[in-house]
Amino acid sequence: MPTRMDSLIMAAASGMRSRLESLDMLANNLANASAPGFKTDREFYSLYVSADAADGNEGQSPVTAPLVEKQWTDFSQGILTPTSNPLDLAITGKGFFAVTSPTGTLFTRDGSFKLSPQGELQTQEGYAVRDPDGKPIVVDSSKPTDIGLDGTLRQDGVDVAKINLVDFKDPQSLSKQGQSYFFADNGNAPIAAAQAEVQQGKLEGANFQTAESAVRMITVMRQFESLQKAMTVGTDMNKKAVEEVARVE
Repeated sequence: MPTRMDSLIMAAASGMRSRLESLDMLANNLANASAPGFKTDREFYSLYVSADAADGNEGQSPVTAPLVEKQWTDFSQGILTPTSNPLDLAITGKGFFAVTSPTGTLFTRDGSFKLSPQGELQTQEGYAVRDPDGKPIVVDSSKPTDIGLDGTLRQDGVDVAKINLVDFKDPQSLSKQGQSYFFADNGNAPIAAAQAEVQQGKLEGANFQTAESAVRMITVMRQFESLQKAMTVGTDMNKKAVEEVARVE
C-alpha cells in the first residue's frame, strides 16, 4: 500500500514527466515559428488513477498522477503575409494543398512553391503539387501565371491546370510529418475543400505568437522546478522515516 510520501513522489515525478513533454512540444513550436503554414501543437492534460484505486480495493490509497493525455494540432488560420513571388500561395479557410512525396500523398498549408526546370509546380522539397486527378501540374515557365481563388492556373488568359484543394472531416486524425506536412491514413479520405480560397503572392505564417509560447515555456519550466523540489522533499521525508523506524532505542 503506497504511503502518503510515496504518493507525493509519484505525483511529482509524473508531473515532471508531463512538463518535459510540454517543453519538447513548445520547443518544437518555437523552432518552427518562421515555417510557412506551420500549425502549432497543444497539450491536453488529464489525471491517471492507479489501477488498484480504480478497482476500488479496500485499504488502497488512490494514487493520481498528472499526465499529458494527448497532443492536438491547432488548425486555426495563420496571418497572411504578402510576398513578391507569384508562386507563393496561401489558403484562406479550411483546406490543404495535396502534394506527391516519395512516401506517398502529403497535405500542407505551406504554399511556398517553385517551378522545376521542366515547369512542374513543386514544393521547396521538390514534391509535385497535385491537380484534382492526382497528376503533377506543369506550366510554361517562360510565361507569367495567374492563379485564381479556386486554384485555377491561367497563362495568356487560358486555363492550363488547377490545384487540388482538399479538406478532412476530422483534421485531428492527421499525423504530422516534418515541419508543415500531414499524412492521412487509408481510413481518412480527403474531400473537396468547399470553403478554401487561394491567395496568390501571399504566404500563411505559423498560427501562434512567439512571445506567448516563450512565456508558456517559462511557466512550464517553473512548474517543473517546483515539482522537482516537491519530489526532493518527499524523498528526504521517506529517508527520515526509515531512519526513525530503524533507530534502536
